[in-house]
Amino acid sequence: MTAAAARPPRIVVAITGATGVVYGVRTLQTLAALGAETHLVVSRHGALTLRAETDYTLDDLRSLATHVHPAGDVGASIASGSHRFDGMIIAPCTVKTLSGLVNGYADNLVTRAADVTLKEGRKLVIVFRETPLHLGHLRLLTAAAEMGATVFPPMPAFYHRPDSIDEIIYHTVGRVLDQFGFEIPMDRWTGLRPDRDRPSDRLQTSACPTTDV
Repeated sequence: MTAAAARPPRIVVAITGATGVVYGVRTLQTLAALGAETHLVVSRHGALTLRAETDYTLDDLRSLATHVHPAGDVGASIASGSHRFDGMIIAPCTVKTLSGLVNGYADNLVTRAADVTLKEGRKLVIVFRETPLHLGHLRLLTAAAEMGATVFPPMPAFYHRPDSIDEIIYHTVGRVLDQFGFEIPMDRWTGLRPDRDRPSDRLQTSACPTTDV
């Protein structure tokens, strides 16, 4: 057994200032439950968004992580390729963070660790939260994919018929963690089920007409 196989999975989780900070929170919670070693980096605007969108505090997030690094600490362990970690998730990822990564402008620990992840051939998942996308966004996302990143906009699935927003969030986080080979207990597509009622039968109202296609 190799040293890497003997230790728990080691994942960097970065939270930046786009809306959807709960994706980062749920990612940390799930990785903690799985026993993974996590390195947390929260940007200044990520902290502001956390306060605006949730009831969680920075201390709540820090308690979930194995290691916490200030966003300005470009001398942290995860800023070096010689520090072994298995991959990185930026959830959510801002346009500024994406732009810094693509253009090699690593002026903080988020972009530096992401640059290290790519140059060392490790998995980088970018949960990019912006819509609609203009041509500049699309070009940046294309460049990131060409560099080896996995572009993962948090577009929800509905085939599992979620009953709450939290179920939608958890399913998306589960799909993100699929990229790293984690086994997450979640509803997965198993094929069409003709025994279930048709969505059009349940959704049809005078205010929301549906059309069979």
